[in-house]
Amino acid sequence: MGRRPSFIDDLARGVPPDGAGQRSGVDDDALLDAYSRTVIGALERVQPAVAHIAVERRAAGQTPARGGSGSGFLFTPDGYLLTNSHVVHGASKLSVTLADGATQSADLVGDDPSTDLAVLRIGAPEALPHAQLGDSAGLRVGQIAIAVGSPLGLAQTVTTGVVSALGRSLRSESGRMIYDVIQTDAALNPGNSGGPLINSAGQVIGVNTAIIPGAQAICFATAIDTAKWVITQLFAHGRVRRAYIGIAGTTVPIARRVQRYFDLGATTGVRVMEIVKGSPAALGGLRVDDTIVTIDGVPVDGIDTLQRLFDISRIDRVVDIGVIRLTQRLNLNVTPIEQTG
Repeated sequence: MGRRPSFIDDLARGVPPDGAGQRSGVDDDALLDAYSRTVIGALERVQPAVAHIAVERRAAGQTPARGGSGSGFLFTPDGYLLTNSHVVHGASKLSVTLADGATQSADLVGDDPSTDLAVLRIGAPEALPHAQLGDSAGLRVGQIAIAVGSPLGLAQTVTTGVVSALGRSLRSESGRMIYDVIQTDAALNPGNSGGPLINSAGQVIGVNTAIIPGAQAICFATAIDTAKWVITQLFAHGRVRRAYIGIAGTTVPIARRVQRYFDLGATTGVRVMEIVKGSPAALGGLRVDDTIVTIDGVPVDGIDTLQRLFDISRIDRVVDIGVIRLTQRLNLNVTPIEQTG
């Protein structure tokens, strides 16, 4: 049997390997690669704003109350938090634990099951650390995506990945479709719901929402541009009021020759994939495979823009919808109704 390497004997005597223990004069930051520095820098900006949310739900006559948990994050210094609707909907009691360990009760400002978003508020005797909301319209597939939250109750857990795809559609727990969803491979688990998905600058680009059970590295976040619009609606009305025409659609590119021929103001539009029978869209003459390009003359470059344009101002009034149908440009008159449920 050959003689064993000398470093094994050294380790047995407690002697460190060559070079170990000789870094006292080396700046640890210099040993981090560029990716690590980017992730750490982004986290330093957002982690103080990330919170764990504990939920109690008590049905009539039910004892004890059912418990649950999720994640959220402060987006204003005066105590407003963003999270998922499915985390807090129907809660009888909400408690928020901040990054510094402080716990206090929270009130529900409003929630929107259609986008799976909700706003909470906690008391804020002084300015609280809060996350900066970014811009999801300019995202690109492949850029860094970092998720922070409390998966399985493990607070301040960080996972990293990239933006895997954009413009996805996802069915919410209410049964409605959420459009313009971000797909990422930053790992999410139960409890991550409601936490922030951030970019390399530490800005929030999405609200972590869902995973596909049994799949690997396929996770979803509601785009922050959608969240910004929902926040304004919840602040104004306590709920989101929407005009409804009864279609399902998806964002599609428009061929350059079609853009030039019809002098369109956008390079993408919304293709109609489904029309509800008897809906305002059906009554107004919209057809499956029409591509919506304008609403009252305003260019429609995607499903997110379409959703925003169908706000409270267009309920019960005639709306001019510009579409491309085969080789024709048509203008259809549709009268939206208020969305219920």
